[in-house]
Amino acid sequence: MPCRRATRSWFREAIEEAVKALPKLVLALILPTSCAVAQVAPAATGPRGLPFTKSVQYTFRYAQTQEFGSAEPDWTTSTFSGSADYSSGSERHPFALNYAGGYTWTLTGPDYATGLFQHLLLSQSIIRRKWNISVSDDASYRPQAPITGFSGIPGIGEPIGSEPPPSSPSDQSILTLNTHVVDNIVHGQFERNLNHALLLNAGGSSEVLRYPDGNGLSTDTQMANAGVTWRLNALNSLSATYMYSQFGYPDDNFSFRSNSMLFGMARQWNRRISTTISAGPQWTGSAGAIVPASLGVEASALASYSTRSGSVALSYDRATSGGSGYLFGDESDNASAHITRNLGRNLTVGSEVSYTRVAGLQNNGVTTSMIAGGEVSRRFGSAVSVFANYTATKQSTSSTLPGNTLNGLLQTVGFGISYSPRETRHR
Repeated sequence: MPCRRATRSWFREAIEEAVKALPKLVLALILPTSCAVAQVAPAATGPRGLPFTKSVQYTFRYAQTQEFGSAEPDWTTSTFSGSADYSSGSERHPFALNYAGGYTWTLTGPDYATGLFQHLLLSQSIIRRKWNISVSDDASYRPQAPITGFSGIPGIGEPIGSEPPPSSPSDQSILTLNTHVVDNIVHGQFERNLNHALLLNAGGSSEVLRYPDGNGLSTDTQMANAGVTWRLNALNSLSATYMYSQFGYPDDNFSFRSNSMLFGMARQWNRRISTTISAGPQWTGSAGAIVPASLGVEASALASYSTRSGSVALSYDRATSGGSGYLFGDESDNASAHITRNLGRNLTVGSEVSYTRVAGLQNNGVTTSMIAGGEVSRRFGSAVSVFANYTATKQSTSSTLPGNTLNGLLQTVGFGISYSPRETRHR
């Protein structure tokens, strides 16, 4: 009897341990497939999906930077900044907040960078079994055009080389100094699953670009899109999208329009590598002769490789935009590469390189810019890190641009300290 009871007790404990381990086993089996499907053909996820996890992370940084300009005098700054990332963890109504901001003081030289900078991104979704709706608001205020990092300010210690989000580059593709800019983009998107293989989507956005000091063109942009995605299998999908854009200049009582038809393909090669590509014709013109009618090509491509220890991303975008605040419309090409790598638990290195070409739609010149940067960050203990970074920015132009645009080479060397507890997660 004691032996039989012991056997029953052992058997019952084994059953309980197996039941406890079952959810982990199921997750391990379905998570890779779910990730692959989501990246190939984003679809509405019902309330019976995988559980979400609430996460919070915040960072405080102090940095000192030195800028060396080939056409500008040198200057030294100190910056106190902070960032925060929050995800609500709701399955049906996920909410996310990303913030970066701070203040820069000029210690020596011209006060090009002195002042406040802020960047806030809010996103909210409503997810159902066959459809979902998402809205977002992206607002920023900076003393210059964005260069690197989520804040756009080089040298302050934000991670360099993080994989870029799947969105278009900044409309401020002509780099500036001592130029305060207010930029706000509101975006909405609706998706509907008709069946296992067919997804319909439609959306729109509105952007307001303002220069409080009057040293740029106020620009209003409205966009609308509608498309369809065919899921061929678990790894491949095709898409077709129509896009309409209108760019207006309220101070000049002028606007022009563009229409695009894009055809794309996405593939999840394995758990680590994914690619997307789309291209198609773009028609551009205005009611008068200010922007001549033209037929061009709009295209985008993204390739990403990620592991636990780092990631690599290559991206390219070509499209018509509002002119970066200095032209009545432009056609821009942007190519970039981002690399980040964790060397052990406490050492992180990252680098990025980008090239941008901006051609005015009025055939009024070409502006090219290159940005290259790298950063090393070393964690000491559970929350404190020290960092050092370098960013080189070069811009040249054949257009007639105001004096607040960057002309020549600008180098930024920064170093500092940050306090960032490890990310907290709650089921």
